[in-house]
Formats: sequence, C-alpha cells, structure tokens
Amino acid sequence: MDDGKVKLGIVGAGAIAQAYSRACLGCANVRVTGVADILPNVAAALAEGLACPSFNSYQTMADRTELDAVIVCTPPSTHCEVSVYFLERGIHVLCEKPLALDSRSARRMAQAAEQSGATLTMGSKFRYVDDVVRAKSIVTSGLLGEIILFENVFTSRVDMSSRWNSDPRISGGGVLIDNGSHSVDIVRYFLGPLADLQVVEGNRVQNLPVEDTVRIFVRSATGIMGSIDLSWSIHKEQDSYISIYGSHGTVFVGWKESRYRSSSSRDWSVFGTGYDKIQAFRSQVSNFAGSILGYETLVITVEDAVASVEAIEAAYVALRRNHWTNVKVPWKRIPAFKDDGRARKVAEAMAR
Repeated sequence: MDDGKVKLGIVGAGAIAQAYSRACLGCANVRVTGVADILPNVAAALAEGLACPSFNSYQTMADRTELDAVIVCTPPSTHCEVSVYFLERGIHVLCEKPLALDSRSARRMAQAAEQSGATLTMGSKFRYVDDVVRAKSIVTSGLLGEIILFENVFTSRVDMSSRWNSDPRISGGGVLIDNGSHSVDIVRYFLGPLADLQVVEGNRVQNLPVEDTVRIFVRSATGIMGSIDLSWSIHKEQDSYISIYGSHGTVFVGWKESRYRSSSSRDWSVFGTGYDKIQAFRSQVSNFAGSILGYETLVITVEDAVASVEAIEAAYVALRRNHWTNVKVPWKRIPAFKDDGRARKVAEAMAR
C-alpha cells in the first residue's frame, strides 16, 4: 500500500468477477495485482483487461504476487476454504454472498479473521446502492413515522437447469440461499436484528432438486413485520423491489426510480434514479479498501456477514418443518332469522 492503494487479487473469474473487475477500474484506492481461476484461459481473459498477471490457482497467486486483499468470487461451497487460506496469512477478504453454506463455516471464517487481525466482509451489493442508502436515511429520519411493514421482492424468470446455483452440493440450496442472502441482509440493514421467521415454498415448476420459489415472513426484534418474495420461475410486475410502510408515510426503492410520500402530502417525492449495478459494486470495493486503509468504516461488518448466514440457516429449518395450522371445517349456514317482533320488543325494553 505504498502508493495509497490496496493491492487486490480476484479469486474466480466468472460472471460476478466481471462485475467486480469493472468496479475496480473505477476505484481510486485499489490496484488489481492478480486474477486466479482453475481455468487458465478464463483467468487470462479477465486479467488482460485489468493489466495484471493471471494464475491457475489462488495459492500460486498468493506466492507470486503482492496482495493486501482479495475478492473471493468462487462458488459458495469453496468460500470457507479459500477465505480462511488468505485470512490466516493476514490478507483481507471480501467474500461474495452467501458468505458460507452454514453458520459453523461462517464462524470459522470470522475466527480466522479475528486471530490474524485481517478484515472479513461479505459482498452484498444492495447495501451500497445509492437509492437504498437514501431510503435508509428517510426511514431513520422518522419521516415515515413508526415502521409497520417491510416488503422485498426479487423475482425473475431464469432457466436454472444448467447453472451451479441450483446444485445444492455447490450452492447449498436454491433461490432461498442465493437471492435470499441479499434479502435478509437488506432487511437487517433497515430493521435491525431479526427475531423469528417462517418460510413457505411454492411449486417447483423447473423440476430442480432445490426450491425455485419461496416466500419468507420475518419479524424484527422490535416487532416490525416483513415479507420477502424470491423466485427463479415468476416475474412479479413491480417497479419497486423494496417497499416500506410507516404510520406517516411510504417509501419505494425501484429499479428505475425511487420515491417517498408522507401522509400529509398529496404528491410523491422522487429521490433516486434506480439501480446501478456497477455503482453498487464500485462503492462496495471502495468501502472495503477504505476500511483497510483506515479512513472509512466498513459498512458490512463480520457480525453482519455471519448473521446473514445464520438467518438463512434458520430459514431452511423453517422450510423443512413446513408448519401449517389447519383451517376449521367450513361454517354451515344457519337458516335466516325471521323477525316476529319479539327481538324488537326486547331491545326497546333494554333501552328503557
């Protein structure tokens, strides 16, 4: 960090690494010094655009190039192993979501970070979206009054039949751990710690070995209700992916526009221009580097990262329990009441 920049390595050169590489090119406080992937040609292609060397393993990259930090972009089943390898060497780690497949692995990663003094954080881009940050400020200001209901929707039709995200041996599950890792982190960002939750699974229309549609019901430690819709098989025609309802107003965070309205106003106030993926990734990488350099506070702490894994783990327990309460036998209609005048007379007598 002699030049005031964090020397950064990228582990994994797949689709998510492409987004990180574009983000890194716009960060003034990082310099990518290496890319590693088990597919040498894939690593070389990504490294070429970053003007850095490529390697066929993360161990080789660690031995042959200078590294202050790494971004782990490998499949979830490898997150713990790869992250611990670097953390034990005092190299800071930004690991893509989900941080780990289970809480035991997540705590192992956190312990490795604590023992070495290295930074560990989880990649959760939505906390860094400008509109989400502004919406949090609106909620915190009290403009919406007491928050009563929080809704999040991440639904889109995607063929998952040939993607590793739907292979539980690699991903740890289906849409619940994949998109849901973002969701529970967003909910915690706005509402604080979660107290309890319930999960309901929809029909598996893609014939996958994992869930492709779920609805999560959550309740925060302060009693705020929340619902999360996740699906790879439906697309809900909604402009907003976050909706927050308070006693004095409402805020919508949208893909193309974000707005809020207080109950005392007839008009909506626009406060954002929507979701910008590269802006979110760039802000995340910059915050990670800034925290390492000592002039920024890390937005997603190691405690946040582990809590996200614990929430998803609890969600799968709830999903497996599948606890439903039976509805009572349908009410049988009683014959219509015939007024013979007695009821009116009783009522008049009581009134006297």
